Amino acid sequence: MDQWIALIVVAFTVVAVLWLNKQKAAWIQALLNWFPAILFAYVIPAAVTHTTGLDLSGVFLHSLSRNWIIPFAILTVMSALSIPQLKMVGARPIILFVSGSFVIATLPVILVLLAQFVMPSGHDLFITQEYWKGLVPIVGGWIGGSTSQLVLKELVGTPESLFLSVLVLDNILVNIWTILMFQFIKRSDQLNRFFGITEKIPDFVADEIKPNSRTVGSIIITVSAIILVTVLTNWLVHDFLWRVITLSIVGLMLGNFISRWNHPFVLKVGGILIILIMAILGLKLDFSGLSLPIPFVIVAMIWIVAHYIFMMIVAKILRLHMAWVPIASMANLGGISTAPAVTAAYNEEWMPHAILLAILSMVSGTAWGMFTIYLFGLL
Repeated sequence: MDQWIALIVVAFTVVAVLWLNKQKAAWIQALLNWFPAILFAYVIPAAVTHTTGLDLSGVFLHSLSRNWIIPFAILTVMSALSIPQLKMVGARPIILFVSGSFVIATLPVILVLLAQFVMPSGHDLFITQEYWKGLVPIVGGWIGGSTSQLVLKELVGTPESLFLSVLVLDNILVNIWTILMFQFIKRSDQLNRFFGITEKIPDFVADEIKPNSRTVGSIIITVSAIILVTVLTNWLVHDFLWRVITLSIVGLMLGNFISRWNHPFVLKVGGILIILIMAILGLKLDFSGLSLPIPFVIVAMIWIVAHYIFMMIVAKILRLHMAWVPIASMANLGGISTAPAVTAAYNEEWMPHAILLAILSMVSGTAWGMFTIYLFGLL
């Protein structure tokens, strides 16, 4: 009986989130600006189990998600990146973007080290009580989005209660940051004059980045390849970490070496799979553990501000137009929807650049998170 209840709850949640994403009413949009629809995917199932007292943490959907749905999501998102398109963005914006990712991946480790010296309880909080496991999914969420966040949660073994708290904190910080980036990008010309940067806005031909294959045939080829690769990988590779690495590499190859690969389709499918994964995770949620220590929140706030300051320094060194700083920041932190939105507030012609950087963020988040795990392992 529990299996059927879980299926109904998850199906309802996915439909509800997709419906919310399509609504244009001003009050719904205002709500989603502060409480993203994907967070409903996590909270709705949790609210059902919490109010009914049902324990759905052991249903088959959880193993199905880890063994099949997450691998499908990784493969679809990774195959969305077309490497030749990155040439149109240019080297310097990519260097700026990567520098932002580097700071996001390394700074939490540095801040935890400093916390051990500044606070008497720093070591006990982050190391002994393992709150560092809550920082790793933030790396994935900021750089790679929900897919990387979910993968890194599994890799590092973040407790469900801590993960929910991290999700809430993550969304609060990113929403505030998005509002700030809308303001900062409007002041790019002032910053250019202040730093003596004279770079002009480059021309961009939007048609150059549009995929050529969006036919039914390309969808059949894309779906068939995704299913075949996922089945073969699950059969040949049993370790979850190596399965993630394998699917990431193969996904990049599929997206770049199959001429009829349908990039818009895999992005859309990947988005739906992420909602599905979040809904299944919500079945295991326990609201009673919703809390975060103040030092954890302070570390996250310093972390996000320092990331931006560092990128400003890099842009100054590269003599790069300052508008790229908020664009690269939102490509790292916001993703494929907010990055072009912030960019449009300055110049709509730059929106495709922001999308490309956001896709690069999506496919690199898991790798950066693994690097963060490695650095924490050295502690």
